[in-house]
Amino acid sequence: MKNKFRIGVIGSVMTAMLLLYSCGDDFLVIAPTGQLNSTLLSGKQGIDGALIATYAQVNGRGNFMAGPSNWVWGSIRGGDANKGTDPGDFSDINPIQIYEALPVQGVIRDKYNLTYEGVARANAVMKLLLVADPIVSAGDKIAFEAQARFLRAHFYFELKKNFGNTPYVDETVDYGTGIEKVKNDVDLYPKIEADLDFAIANLPATQTQVGRVNSWAAKAYKAKVLLYQKKYAAAKTLFDDVIANGRTSNNKPYNLVAKYADVFKASNDNNEESVWAYQAAANTGSVANANPDFALNYPHGSGTDGPGNCCGFFQPSFSMANSFRTVSGLPLLDGSYNTGANQLKTDMGIVAKDPFVQDAGELDPRLDHSIGRRYIMYLDWQPHPGSAWVRNQANGGPYAPKKYVYYKSDKGTFQDNSSWTPGYTAVNYTIIRFADVLLMSAEADIETGDLANAHIKINRVRTRAANAAGFVMGRVTGPGPGGNNLKPVVDATQTAAKYVIANYAAAGSKTEMLDRVRMERKLELSGEGQRFYDLVRWGTVKSEIDTYLAYEKKFLPITFADSKFDSNKDELLPIPQDQIDLLGKDVLKQNPGFENN
Repeated sequence: MKNKFRIGVIGSVMTAMLLLYSCGDDFLVIAPTGQLNSTLLSGKQGIDGALIATYAQVNGRGNFMAGPSNWVWGSIRGGDANKGTDPGDFSDINPIQIYEALPVQGVIRDKYNLTYEGVARANAVMKLLLVADPIVSAGDKIAFEAQARFLRAHFYFELKKNFGNTPYVDETVDYGTGIEKVKNDVDLYPKIEADLDFAIANLPATQTQVGRVNSWAAKAYKAKVLLYQKKYAAAKTLFDDVIANGRTSNNKPYNLVAKYADVFKASNDNNEESVWAYQAAANTGSVANANPDFALNYPHGSGTDGPGNCCGFFQPSFSMANSFRTVSGLPLLDGSYNTGANQLKTDMGIVAKDPFVQDAGELDPRLDHSIGRRYIMYLDWQPHPGSAWVRNQANGGPYAPKKYVYYKSDKGTFQDNSSWTPGYTAVNYTIIRFADVLLMSAEADIETGDLANAHIKINRVRTRAANAAGFVMGRVTGPGPGGNNLKPVVDATQTAAKYVIANYAAAGSKTEMLDRVRMERKLELSGEGQRFYDLVRWGTVKSEIDTYLAYEKKFLPITFADSKFDSNKDELLPIPQDQIDLLGKDVLKQNPGFENN
């Protein structure tokens, strides 16, 4: 059913949609060049096809940096990871990771324009509903509108997080009726909330196709939007309802999956932790139906011994890896993970053919489900060999990403071999998952004084992480035959490292509890595109990024030589300059700090 929901996105429905509601890079000012007779799309099947095209746009139309994972915008900017690979490869990302973003950058324009294309497709569904064939029932119309408005809310939330206030365009305006005059001086949040309120009121609790959103996903999403606005009491009410009563679209009560790694496996998609996920499919005849977000982010040079074999982007940072250090099973909330013996032992500067002694200290087991590091089993492939799988250590460091990577056992089934890279997969990207909901809810609890419930929710997430049945196994005990350090001897009966994780014994003060939930979000959601946005809304982004940059510079001095975070500027991306040039400065106002770039 998952695959059936995705089939046809690139076919005639998509073509018809683009003709009906043309939305290119300059969609705000350029009139449609073609118009398909809307009556051909006004039946139930045509409207549903248009809606599926809107769902399809959630992945950024196959663009590597415009999709929902926000691996550049939320994780690299948040210090989870470095751009990685070689400095000359996709160099347009280089200024992003050192906080020197420019309004003329193509990657920024892509994120902006392709997100607006999602808005346009949602609006196109709404327009079709106005001219729907009389045989389309009122119930079907409501169902289509509720999904379209949920998706429109998602696209505008993406714009709000990244660009601040941008022009709000709905189905009532178009070229020639004022779209080119819409300013970016209106707060998007009330509009986002209104769409989500409609979705909550009109979506069913379950769906016949798992990829379609339900009312519980809408409630969770609205609660997140409220949290971002510091409307903690209202967010808490929604979160409490979602946690107690929520169900997935395929009617599974929300819960944490038993093993942390299973959250990111294609074979376990649409599980009880999946509140809302972008649906992906492999081997359908087009990789446009697959997940494109991580196609660049596999180990470089892994050949047939590892996944993807390209391109070495998105290398987890030194600071992020150190954050998984534990003492008596608890994280170091004071930031001392970056000091002395608390720092993880790495193979930085040690070539793969030479021996390496692993870190022997206590670690949170989520480290080795999140970050690929030397001599730790890389899923079911082999122990990560170190520099042999890293394109340029001096530019990106020694680590590789590990979440949402396909398994060796997935080859040919949940992975697609029909394009230039085998890195297109059927793994869903989970935009909201239940662990995220628990931690957001805990944060709302803390802010409203319910420290006891927050304590329970934080520990619930940690308890899952502590499930020994989910620990990475396979301890490297020595070199392979002939002293081969690339393929060492592995004892499969031992855990790959010394995993020690414990629950907090009791609730602390409000300050202590905020420290706990913020660190838990860092660890639980590392590499999932959340970190930067969290730091901004907490008001800690300047201090956290300054600390991160100072530490990374010790190991990657050239990469981060010119890095500097400027408050009241770098919290947002610049509005693309070509949009300002097209509309005029009297219509579209540049974000603070970028006016003279």
